[in-house]
Amino acid sequence: MKFLIVGLGNPGSEYEETRHNIGFKILDALAGASNVLFTPDRYASRTEMRHKGRTFVMIKPSTFMNLSGNAVRYWMQKEGVSIENVLVLTDDLALPFGKIRIRAKGSDGGHNGLSHIQQILNSTEYARMRFGIGSEFSKGHQVNYVLGEWSEEERKTLAERIKMASDAIISFGMMGLSKTMSEYNAK
Repeated sequence: MKFLIVGLGNPGSEYEETRHNIGFKILDALAGASNVLFTPDRYASRTEMRHKGRTFVMIKPSTFMNLSGNAVRYWMQKEGVSIENVLVLTDDLALPFGKIRIRAKGSDGGHNGLSHIQQILNSTEYARMRFGIGSEFSKGHQVNYVLGEWSEEERKTLAERIKMASDAIISFGMMGLSKTMSEYNAK
């Protein structure tokens, strides 16, 4: 069984430690723990890992956030992964820092990456994991906050929250979406 795990973010070292790149950061941690490396490929950096008979194809789109749908469609087709086996990882301002929320479908919630994926796939019927980045910014400074780096306070627990998100990805492939939502949405 094969799954496509899509971490949303922006390519380039200037975005590496920003809140908006949490999707990349989660996949980097999962790949590191599995001793696999990302390599540049069409529309994305790609790697794959195997876990108990399941194959997890992980991509970090190189198209920038607002054009993520191009990479998702390409890799779904190339890998022969159906939409039921796609999981998209993204940041979310509406959730407290470190909280994850997994859903089977839904709106883009104003997130440009999700919006483009929905536009390109012509569907909202794909699983997504939203990772809370909080909303500790003053009016008019949302973009600076999202593209800003983690605070010292956030860095203290970021690794353990990323580990939990990584565990949820494995659960998605092994236990299915419903059980994963029950297990991880409360954490």
